[in-house]
Amino acid sequence: MSDIEFATPQEAEQAFYQAFERADLPAMMSVWADLPNTVCIHPLGPRHQGRTQIEASWREILSAGLRLRFTITETQYTQDALLAVHVVQENIQATGESGRRTPILSTNIYQLMDSGWRMILHHASPAPRAAEHGRSPSLH
Repeated sequence: MSDIEFATPQEAEQAFYQAFERADLPAMMSVWADLPNTVCIHPLGPRHQGRTQIEASWREILSAGLRLRFTITETQYTQDALLAVHVVQENIQATGESGRRTPILSTNIYQLMDSGWRMILHHASPAPRAAEHGRSPSLH
C-alpha cells in the first residue's frame, strides 16, 4: 500500500488521471484501495476484482506505449463522510492523433480509509453517440 494520503476524493482522482497520462503503474496503484471487493471495468472489457487483477489490467494498458491526455468534463459529484461517487466524461486525446476519440463515461467511487481516500471502483464505457453532442440518448 502507498504512503501517499489523499485528503480528498478529488486529490485521489487527480492522481488517478495523472498516473494514467504518465503511464506510471506505481502511481496508478497508489490510488487504489487494497480490498478484495475493489473493482475496475475498462471500456468494453471484463470485470477485474481485487488488487492483483486490477494491477495486471493496468500493467497491460500502461505498457502498451500509448500516451493519452485527459480532459474531464460533465462532472457530477456526490459525497458523504465515507464514500464519494464521481461520474465524469473523459475526453481523451492520444499523442500523435489528430481526430477526436469517442468520449468515455466513467464512474469513480472513492472510500475514506485510514490512509486517506482510495478508489474502490472505476467503471468506464464509451459514451452513446448522442452524448458526444450534449443530448440524452433515446431509449428507442
